[in-house]
Amino acid sequence: MKLLFLAVLLLVAGTAAADPPPNADPALAPWFRSLVQPGTSISCCSVADCRATEYRMEGDHYEALIGDNWFAVPPDKILQRTDNPTGRAVVCWTPQRGIICFVRATES
Repeated sequence: MKLLFLAVLLLVAGTAAADPPPNADPALAPWFRSLVQPGTSISCCSVADCRATEYRMEGDHYEALIGDNWFAVPPDKILQRTDNPTGRAVVCWTPQRGIICFVRATES
């Protein structure tokens, strides 16, 4: 019973910490929820940990700007999506797990 209580407590605490950023467009929420980690059916993110970002090619890999730092995007985290409605690259990231998913900007 204690284990069940602890699991529920952790779930609630994790949900409470997942507030969207102040400037999040709620109309984009369904698209963000549609992002799943490559090779799984697990969600990449919610609007809370996915952000539009700048990105660049560095050698043979992408880098995403998170805060003031550039992070290498693992190739297995890149989603091959062409329906990005943000017009910018999107990175799903947490300090604990690093980059979970990455979507390139819409290329024209």
